[in-house]
Amino acid sequence: SSQEVAELSAILAPLPAQLAASLAAKRRHGRHGRIDFRRTVRRSLSTGGVPLEPAFRRPHPPKPELFVLADISGSVATFARFTLQLTTAMRTQFRAVRCFVFVDGMDEVTDVMTEAADVVDLAERIDAAGSGVHLDGRSDYGNALTTFHRRWGGQVNSRGIVLVLGDARSNYRFPAADKLAATARRASRLYWLNPEPRAAWSDGDSVMHEYAPHCDGVFECRNVRQLKEFVARLD
Repeated sequence: SSQEVAELSAILAPLPAQLAASLAAKRRHGRHGRIDFRRTVRRSLSTGGVPLEPAFRRPHPPKPELFVLADISGSVATFARFTLQLTTAMRTQFRAVRCFVFVDGMDEVTDVMTEAADVVDLAERIDAAGSGVHLDGRSDYGNALTTFHRRWGGQVNSRGIVLVLGDARSNYRFPAADKLAATARRASRLYWLNPEPRAAWSDGDSVMHEYAPHCDGVFECRNVRQLKEFVARLD
Protein backbone atom coordinates (compact mmCIF):
# COMPACT_ATOMS: atom_id res chain seq x y z
CA SER A 1 0.00 0.00 0.00
CA SER A 2 1.02 3.65 -0.31
CA GLN A 3 1.34 3.89 3.47
CA GLU A 4 3.65 0.88 3.60
CA VAL A 5 5.76 2.33 0.81
CA ALA A 6 6.06 5.63 2.73
CA GLU A 7 7.06 3.81 5.92
CA LEU A 8 9.62 1.67 4.10
CA SER A 9 11.04 4.75 2.37
CA ALA A 10 11.54 6.46 5.73
CA ILE A 11 13.31 3.40 7.17
CA LEU A 12 15.57 2.97 4.15
CA ALA A 13 16.38 6.68 3.72
CA PRO A 14 19.71 6.71 5.62
CA LEU A 15 20.97 3.34 4.37
CA PRO A 16 22.07 4.29 0.82
CA ALA A 17 24.30 7.08 2.15
CA GLN A 18 25.77 4.71 4.76
CA LEU A 19 26.46 2.10 2.08
CA ALA A 20 28.06 4.65 -0.25
CA ALA A 21 30.22 6.12 2.53
CA SER A 22 31.33 2.68 3.65
CA LEU A 23 32.34 1.65 0.14
CA ALA A 24 34.12 4.96 -0.43
CA ALA A 25 36.13 4.41 2.75
CA LYS A 26 37.16 0.98 1.49
CA ARG A 27 38.32 2.49 -1.80
CA ARG A 28 40.35 5.16 -0.01
CA HIS A 29 41.99 2.76 2.44
CA GLY A 30 45.65 2.21 1.71
CA ARG A 31 45.60 4.53 -1.29
CA HIS A 32 47.45 7.82 -1.79
CA GLY A 33 46.35 10.70 -3.92
CA ARG A 34 48.81 12.78 -5.93
CA ILE A 35 51.80 14.16 -4.09
CA ASP A 36 51.22 17.56 -2.47
CA PHE A 37 54.44 19.48 -3.26
CA ARG A 38 53.61 22.48 -1.07
CA ARG A 39 53.00 20.40 2.06
CA THR A 40 56.04 18.23 1.26
CA VAL A 41 58.28 21.34 1.11
CA ARG A 42 56.87 22.64 4.41
CA ARG A 43 57.56 19.30 6.07
CA SER A 44 61.12 19.29 4.74
CA LEU A 45 61.95 22.51 6.60
CA SER A 46 62.36 20.51 9.80
CA THR A 47 64.99 18.30 8.13
CA GLY A 48 67.06 21.04 6.51
CA GLY A 49 65.17 20.97 3.25
CA VAL A 50 65.44 17.22 2.72
CA PRO A 51 61.97 15.81 1.83
CA LEU A 52 62.11 12.69 3.98
CA GLU A 53 58.32 12.37 4.30
CA PRO A 54 56.30 13.27 1.22
CA ALA A 55 52.75 14.54 1.71
CA PHE A 56 49.90 13.35 -0.46
CA ARG A 57 46.60 14.88 -1.38
CA ARG A 58 43.54 13.18 0.03
CA PRO A 59 42.29 10.76 -2.62
CA HIS A 60 38.78 11.27 -3.95
CA PRO A 61 37.90 8.05 -5.75
CA PRO A 62 35.01 8.26 -8.18
CA LYS A 63 31.63 6.94 -7.18
CA PRO A 64 31.15 3.32 -8.18
CA GLU A 65 28.52 1.99 -10.55
CA LEU A 66 26.03 -0.34 -8.90
CA PHE A 67 24.48 -3.34 -10.67
CA VAL A 68 21.44 -4.73 -8.84
CA LEU A 69 20.22 -8.19 -9.91
CA ALA A 70 16.84 -8.80 -8.28
CA ASP A 71 14.86 -12.05 -8.17
CA ILE A 72 11.18 -11.15 -8.69
CA SER A 73 9.74 -14.67 -8.76
CA GLY A 74 6.59 -15.50 -6.79
CA SER A 75 8.49 -17.15 -3.95
CA VAL A 76 10.16 -13.84 -3.06
CA ALA A 77 7.43 -11.42 -4.17
CA THR A 78 7.43 -9.44 -0.93
CA PHE A 79 11.23 -9.26 -0.90
CA ALA A 80 11.13 -8.06 -4.52
CA ARG A 81 9.14 -4.96 -3.51
CA PHE A 82 11.67 -4.37 -0.75
CA THR A 83 14.48 -4.76 -3.29
CA LEU A 84 12.96 -2.30 -5.75
CA GLN A 85 12.43 0.26 -2.99
CA LEU A 86 16.04 -0.10 -1.85
CA THR A 87 17.31 0.24 -5.42
CA THR A 88 15.23 3.36 -5.99
CA ALA A 89 16.60 4.92 -2.81
CA MET A 90 20.22 4.23 -3.77
CA ARG A 91 20.17 6.00 -7.13
CA THR A 92 21.58 9.31 -5.85
CA GLN A 93 24.50 7.76 -3.98
CA PHE A 94 26.28 6.13 -6.92
CA ARG A 95 27.60 7.27 -10.27
CA ALA A 96 24.96 5.05 -11.79
CA VAL A 97 22.55 2.40 -10.54
CA ARG A 98 21.46 -0.19 -13.06
CA CYS A 99 18.65 -2.52 -12.11
CA PHE A 100 18.02 -5.98 -13.58
CA VAL A 101 15.19 -8.35 -12.72
CA PHE A 102 14.97 -12.07 -13.29
CA VAL A 103 12.85 -15.19 -12.93
CA ASP A 104 14.06 -17.56 -15.64
CA GLY A 105 15.60 -14.82 -17.78
CA MET A 106 17.14 -11.42 -17.17
CA ASP A 107 15.95 -7.97 -18.23
CA GLU A 108 17.27 -4.50 -17.49
CA VAL A 109 14.64 -2.18 -16.01
CA THR A 110 16.82 0.86 -15.30
CA ASP A 111 14.79 3.12 -17.60
CA VAL A 112 11.52 1.90 -16.10
CA MET A 113 12.91 2.57 -12.62
CA THR A 114 13.74 6.14 -13.65
CA GLU A 115 10.33 6.80 -15.19
CA ALA A 116 8.15 5.20 -12.49
CA ALA A 117 6.40 7.49 -10.00
CA ASP A 118 7.06 5.18 -7.04
CA VAL A 119 7.83 1.57 -6.21
CA VAL A 120 4.19 0.51 -6.66
CA ASP A 121 4.15 1.99 -10.16
CA LEU A 122 7.53 0.39 -10.87
CA ALA A 123 6.34 -3.07 -9.79
CA GLU A 124 3.19 -2.75 -11.90
CA ARG A 125 5.19 -1.74 -14.98
CA ILE A 126 7.58 -4.66 -14.53
CA ASP A 127 4.68 -7.09 -14.11
CA ALA A 128 2.85 -5.70 -17.15
CA ALA A 129 5.94 -6.05 -19.34
CA GLY A 130 6.66 -9.59 -18.14
CA SER A 131 10.22 -8.56 -17.37
CA GLY A 132 12.53 -11.33 -16.22
CA VAL A 133 10.36 -14.08 -17.70
CA HIS A 134 11.72 -15.67 -20.87
CA LEU A 135 10.69 -19.32 -20.81
CA ASP A 136 8.19 -21.03 -18.49
CA GLY A 137 8.23 -18.48 -15.66
CA ARG A 138 9.76 -20.87 -13.13
CA SER A 139 12.94 -19.74 -11.39
CA ASP A 140 16.08 -20.56 -13.34
CA TYR A 141 19.10 -18.84 -11.84
CA GLY A 142 21.45 -20.54 -14.27
CA ASN A 143 19.75 -19.13 -17.36
CA ALA A 144 19.34 -15.72 -15.72
CA LEU A 145 23.02 -15.46 -14.78
CA THR A 146 24.08 -16.77 -18.19
CA THR A 147 21.94 -14.11 -19.88
CA PHE A 148 23.41 -11.35 -17.72
CA HIS A 149 26.96 -12.54 -18.40
CA ARG A 150 26.34 -12.73 -22.16
CA ARG A 151 24.52 -9.41 -22.59
CA TRP A 152 25.94 -7.13 -19.89
CA GLY A 153 28.87 -8.91 -18.26
CA GLY A 154 31.39 -7.01 -20.37
CA GLN A 155 30.04 -3.71 -18.99
CA VAL A 156 30.99 -4.60 -15.41
CA ASN A 157 34.44 -3.26 -14.54
CA SER A 158 36.70 -2.66 -11.55
CA ARG A 159 34.52 0.26 -10.41
CA GLY A 160 31.37 -1.85 -10.55
CA ILE A 161 29.66 -3.30 -7.50
CA VAL A 162 27.22 -6.15 -8.09
CA LEU A 163 24.42 -6.77 -5.60
CA VAL A 164 22.37 -9.95 -6.09
CA LEU A 165 19.09 -10.26 -4.18
CA GLY A 166 17.33 -13.61 -4.20
CA ASP A 167 16.82 -16.97 -2.52
CA ALA A 168 18.98 -19.00 -4.96
CA ARG A 169 16.21 -21.61 -5.43
CA SER A 170 16.49 -22.73 -9.01
CA ASN A 171 14.05 -25.64 -9.38
CA TYR A 172 16.94 -28.16 -9.63
CA ARG A 173 18.17 -26.54 -12.82
CA PHE A 174 21.83 -26.02 -13.71
CA PRO A 175 23.13 -23.16 -11.51
CA ALA A 176 25.78 -21.80 -13.94
CA ALA A 177 27.94 -20.72 -10.99
CA ASP A 178 30.81 -20.17 -13.43
CA LYS A 179 28.90 -17.23 -14.93
CA LEU A 180 28.56 -15.62 -11.50
CA ALA A 181 32.27 -16.24 -10.94
CA ALA A 182 33.11 -14.52 -14.23
CA THR A 183 31.06 -11.48 -13.22
CA ALA A 184 32.71 -11.42 -9.78
CA ARG A 185 36.18 -11.39 -11.35
CA ARG A 186 35.33 -8.26 -13.33
CA ALA A 187 33.62 -6.40 -10.47
CA SER A 188 35.15 -4.56 -7.56
CA ARG A 189 32.79 -6.35 -5.16
CA LEU A 190 29.94 -8.83 -5.42
CA TYR A 191 27.48 -9.26 -2.54
CA TRP A 192 24.45 -11.52 -2.20
CA LEU A 193 21.45 -10.82 0.05
CA ASN A 194 19.23 -13.84 0.67
CA PRO A 195 15.75 -13.49 2.27
CA GLU A 196 15.72 -17.09 3.52
CA PRO A 197 17.08 -18.30 6.88
CA ARG A 198 20.72 -19.29 6.54
CA ALA A 199 19.89 -22.83 7.72
CA ALA A 200 17.79 -23.36 4.56
CA TRP A 201 20.35 -22.19 2.04
CA SER A 202 21.48 -25.64 0.91
CA ASP A 203 18.15 -27.39 1.48
CA GLY A 204 16.09 -28.80 -1.38
CA ASP A 205 16.57 -26.87 -4.62
CA SER A 206 18.67 -24.13 -3.02
CA VAL A 207 22.04 -23.71 -4.76
CA MET A 208 23.34 -20.98 -2.46
CA HIS A 209 26.35 -23.19 -1.67
CA GLU A 210 27.27 -23.06 -5.38
CA TYR A 211 27.27 -19.26 -5.46
CA ALA A 212 28.65 -18.33 -2.05
CA PRO A 213 32.34 -19.08 -2.84
CA HIS A 214 32.27 -16.49 -5.64
CA CYS A 215 30.84 -13.67 -3.48
CA ASP A 216 32.71 -11.14 -1.35
CA GLY A 217 29.90 -11.51 1.16
CA VAL A 218 26.67 -13.48 1.51
CA PHE A 219 24.09 -12.20 3.98
CA GLU A 220 20.77 -13.32 5.37
CA CYS A 221 18.44 -10.39 4.78
CA ARG A 222 14.91 -10.99 6.08
CA ASN A 223 14.22 -7.55 7.54
CA VAL A 224 15.51 -3.99 7.72
CA ARG A 225 17.60 -4.75 10.81
CA GLN A 226 19.59 -7.35 8.89
CA LEU A 227 19.97 -4.94 5.98
CA LYS A 228 21.48 -2.40 8.39
CA GLU A 229 23.83 -5.10 9.67
CA PHE A 230 24.92 -5.77 6.08
CA VAL A 231 25.77 -2.10 5.60
CA ALA A 232 27.61 -1.97 8.94
CA ARG A 233 29.77 -4.97 8.03
CA LEU A 234 31.05 -3.17 4.95
CA ASP A 235 33.05 -0.77 7.17
